[in-house]
Amino acid sequence: MRVLLQDLGYAIRQLRKTPGFTVTVLLTLALGIGANSAIFTLVNAILLHHLPVTDPKTLIRIGDKDDCCVNSGWHDDGDYSLFATDTYYMFKKNLPEFEELGAMESGYAWRPITIRRAGPQTVAKSVIGTFVSGNYFRVFGLSPAAGRLFVDADDQKGAAITAVMSYDAWQQDYAGDPGVVGSAFYINTKPATIIGVAPKGFYGDRIDTNPPKYFLPMNSMDAVIGAPYFTDPDTQWAYVIGRVKPGTSLPALQTKASALLKQQFAPLKTFTDQRAQKVLPRTHVVLTPGGGGIQNMQDGYKDHLKLLQWIAAMVLLVACANIANLLLVRGMSRRAELSIRSALGAQRRRIVRQLLTESVLLSMVGGLLGLAISYFGAHALLALAFPNQQNMPVSASPSPLVIGFAFALSVVTGILFGLAPALMAARTQPAETLRSNARTTAHGASWLQRSLVVLQAALSLVLLVAAGLFAQSLNKAENVDMKLDATNRYIAHINPQAAGYKNTEVETLYQSIVERFHAIPGVIKVGLATYTPMEENNWGSGVKVQGEPDLNKGASWVKGTPEYFDSVGTHIVMGRGFTLQDTLNAPPVAVVNQEFVKQFFGKRNPIGHRFGFSGPSKTTQDGAHEIVGVVEDTTYTSVYWKDHAMYFLPLVQPCCNVNDPEYHPDKDLSMFAGALVIQTAHPIAGFEKIVGDTLASINPNLTIVKFQTFQQQIDDRFIEERLIARLTSLFGLLALLLAAIGLYGVTAYTVVRRTPEIGIRMALGAERTRVIALVMRGVLLQAVIGLLIGAPVAMLCVRYVKSQLYDITGANFTVMAAAIGTLAAAAAVAGIIPARRAASINPVAALRVE
Repeated sequence: MRVLLQDLGYAIRQLRKTPGFTVTVLLTLALGIGANSAIFTLVNAILLHHLPVTDPKTLIRIGDKDDCCVNSGWHDDGDYSLFATDTYYMFKKNLPEFEELGAMESGYAWRPITIRRAGPQTVAKSVIGTFVSGNYFRVFGLSPAAGRLFVDADDQKGAAITAVMSYDAWQQDYAGDPGVVGSAFYINTKPATIIGVAPKGFYGDRIDTNPPKYFLPMNSMDAVIGAPYFTDPDTQWAYVIGRVKPGTSLPALQTKASALLKQQFAPLKTFTDQRAQKVLPRTHVVLTPGGGGIQNMQDGYKDHLKLLQWIAAMVLLVACANIANLLLVRGMSRRAELSIRSALGAQRRRIVRQLLTESVLLSMVGGLLGLAISYFGAHALLALAFPNQQNMPVSASPSPLVIGFAFALSVVTGILFGLAPALMAARTQPAETLRSNARTTAHGASWLQRSLVVLQAALSLVLLVAAGLFAQSLNKAENVDMKLDATNRYIAHINPQAAGYKNTEVETLYQSIVERFHAIPGVIKVGLATYTPMEENNWGSGVKVQGEPDLNKGASWVKGTPEYFDSVGTHIVMGRGFTLQDTLNAPPVAVVNQEFVKQFFGKRNPIGHRFGFSGPSKTTQDGAHEIVGVVEDTTYTSVYWKDHAMYFLPLVQPCCNVNDPEYHPDKDLSMFAGALVIQTAHPIAGFEKIVGDTLASINPNLTIVKFQTFQQQIDDRFIEERLIARLTSLFGLLALLLAAIGLYGVTAYTVVRRTPEIGIRMALGAERTRVIALVMRGVLLQAVIGLLIGAPVAMLCVRYVKSQLYDITGANFTVMAAAIGTLAAAAAVAGIIPARRAASINPVAALRVE
């Protein structure tokens, strides 16, 4: 310990003597470690995060896919992760290996509820609620913050409607009022009682940008939101997570659960289809760790976060190479000192330890600075990745794991960039060094220094190419012709069902909405639809054209009102759109897009043809809808979804064949509009309030779920791409800056060591331009070698990220040329300064030094 403290004291004194060197190293390290720690903060918070519950490691999920939200039919691969109510109860009864097995709604984000506290002067609000099994909180081992949590009796058919409020909702909406517990509320106009408050920090069973504020028993689902699928054994809607008993063999449990599921499926109507019977033997489940909850967000972000982690690691590698060069230069300048110490009896390992102490000390201080940078950087990353999200349960504050990561990274970095210079300096022969004078040759920089510069140039080129490709990908994606017009258009998401409307009442409601909004000055078009273009939603079904073989193909579908196509800027290219005559009792009609025509009709005219729905539970021999028009291929969901066949139905008409014995008009959820699209002649200030007041004048329970301009909704679909493009550009420029500094440092050091040689050349008549050319030749040679190494590496790396790029399959000439040109220009700038300095050397002064 005494020797260590001695080494630390000496290291501090040495670093204080060279403030320029110390500050440069610390800033370089702070940026490299800070970038890595910031990205790792996000990786830890999203990918490695465990639910804030009791013993999360014993939680197991039945399923491994991000299935959502209400599905029917079969899977060709036989892998299931979403289950019907009956299937959940079957698992719960027949899998005693689970201490508890709970179910939870998969698609609550698309089914907000309207809640209002009982009493005068209260206002209805649209919030996120989720339906869960009665043992939900027991599965997670949670205790209430106030009141009580669900018990099995709350989740029984016919039980009074109860709800548990989230802690955040309790604090934010009711200021922690204890009187909320036991008070009466109206949920979707149905009377309910708040029985308790969930514990602080619990946000549900998954990380979500908008976590649930209310938890309700799943047996109240049909009564509250009108969910006929709750009792349908052929429709899957629930995720299942449980806590396994100690000593349980997971492979055996997985085999047992798969066999039970196969038995459960065999008698279902879904599997009476011959195609389904062929895939029934493949039916199985995969058990996965449930401690992190449902992995929907993790599955969506993991590829991009891992990519950013690799890019940040490359930046750190460039920083380490830069610092190693600085230490090599510093080591050369201390050769005389080290030789004297060696001549006086210092052992080589003692010298190496001293130099390593200095480098590790630098890295530790740089790590602390990097941790501070990562704190602010992680906050900035969260703001970029999840804009306008206030309640998202992801913290940018460094956790113990992140702090440990930064510490380990600092130590490894210190050893990495300090070991080689320390060993080289320690190999100095005292007699040779003490005899030497200032004479040197053209080999002013060591091969290791030049190799480090080449490495920096190669890595910088890879990062610049990545930045160019992601920027080009974002530009292509954002500028796709989506067959939309977002100019002066607003989208207000609504939920008429949550406001208490029934299927038989919506036709009148929609007429009132259209009339009220047309009465607002400046409003041109008013359209309603189940969902709108470029939002994260999709409804689909199998399609069969009447009188033709079943092609086993499906299509997405949207329901809308007569002005819907005009309101989103979609044009009719053949036939007609919807009219006021396409009412509930009128013959069912449909409009299809051009891709639908291509897939189901080829070059034939589709107008007048009829189609129905494929599947064992649907009537397929008679076409449910007559095609009356064709629209252009408007982009829905994502620009990455190409060849997207779609059909459109009138909002107030049935979604399927009314002759189908399974069809019940009062249970047709597609009758309820999810979005209101308004086109105006010009931007209207305070339009959100105008929309809210207009809806409230129709019904106080008809609230706005979400309000945006149409352009904002489109822009939101590129948040991830924008984040990646900005960060790769930032990291690429940072690596370029570090590489340029490294090249400048090596070149400047070379010029200083070659001062006598350059003086002799100039004394013998060498011109300034030849001296500049001499120095620049060495600079550009290192840059060119870096380019020759970096170019094929960059092209190889593109193969691993092309799945994250839009319409780009390789490093094209434009991006590669721009990256090479940028790096060459940076190298030229870094070299020209010391080159001009070399050309300004006074030969007489240089020879006098010699």
